[in-house]
Amino acid sequence: MTEMESQLALIKRGADELLVETEFVQKLQLGKPLRVKAGFDPTAPDLHLGHTVLINKLHHFQEAGHHVMFLIGDFTGMIGDPTGKNTTRPPLSREQVLQNAQTYREQVFKILDPDKTEVLFNSTWFDPLGAAGMIKLAAHYTVARMLERDDFSRRYSGNQPIAIHEFLYPICQGYDSVAMRADVELGGTDQRFNLLVGRELQKHYGQSPQCILTMPLLEGLDGTNKMSKSLGNYVGIAEPPQEIFGKLMSISDDLMWRYFDLLSFRTSYEIQRLRCEVDEGKNPRDIKISLAQELVARFHSKRDADDALSDFQARFQRGAMPDAMPEISVASAPVSQVLKQAGLVPSTSEALRLIEGGGVRLNGNKVSDKGMVLEAGTVVVLQVGKRRFARVSLT
Repeated sequence: MTEMESQLALIKRGADELLVETEFVQKLQLGKPLRVKAGFDPTAPDLHLGHTVLINKLHHFQEAGHHVMFLIGDFTGMIGDPTGKNTTRPPLSREQVLQNAQTYREQVFKILDPDKTEVLFNSTWFDPLGAAGMIKLAAHYTVARMLERDDFSRRYSGNQPIAIHEFLYPICQGYDSVAMRADVELGGTDQRFNLLVGRELQKHYGQSPQCILTMPLLEGLDGTNKMSKSLGNYVGIAEPPQEIFGKLMSISDDLMWRYFDLLSFRTSYEIQRLRCEVDEGKNPRDIKISLAQELVARFHSKRDADDALSDFQARFQRGAMPDAMPEISVASAPVSQVLKQAGLVPSTSEALRLIEGGGVRLNGNKVSDKGMVLEAGTVVVLQVGKRRFARVSLT
């Protein structure tokens, strides 16, 4: 495999689509570092593993010697990305956006090399653009083209309101690529329309259109829905080491491989070797432990990862947690009802009695709050006594 073929394989690993691959190869053949862009709107203070799928890919570009541009959308964050939304999102204040942006800077450098990363804020070019410039920019796109976008089309046909400022978001994201002279832009599969707007606007401004690399949306702990704080199925990268470790150990064996592909920095060969070990009889739990340790070490430290493993072993393995346990999906409800629905107790009254007596554990910790509600989107391990376990997905 040539150096270029090896680089292309690394860049495409785990990706959904590379547009246009022939153009991308031509850019590589020029022998100059590519200007690689990914933008994040600081709409919440903390990043979760779903966000890191794109950041990991930026890390791959850094490994390949390219110039990575991490864009913080302090201007577009005040508009609010309408992608995938059924209703208009309330805009954030500049103060909220800037506060969140600071935490983003701190968190991304747990993955990216700060010496090889250019951090930009899109208010740098949008604030001077002014109202006249924004009107001129908006003239490059039509309402008809905007309504080609699935979420806008669905809302329009369903007589749901679309605010004018929402049409500005894809245009602003596209203009970011013009201002940054991006050769490549990364985004989730749900961002495809916005990324293509960037290509079109670059043509309007006489630039070579950027190539687009779309990455899959990472499923949350439930293995079904996109990882999201609002669904509660997330792993925050700023969470305590034991919390990250425990959450990762709760995912299904099938989902584990998806996380390896999109989150691990192991080579494709190493991951395939791990798959073979499981096929040959190795316990998937042991492989999952290695993934959990890798991610805890990335966002905290190697020592924290070792401590989290020791804590997990003390709480679960030495407590005789079985290698296999029933996997059940039930509706969100108070823990006493979930225990009954999961078949771990014959009645809610028995569940309440066991909780009061300290006989129920949630993710290895004793449950003391009889009214605790298990939120939809989470995955938990429930234990009753010493021998009854279930991995429960809350819907």
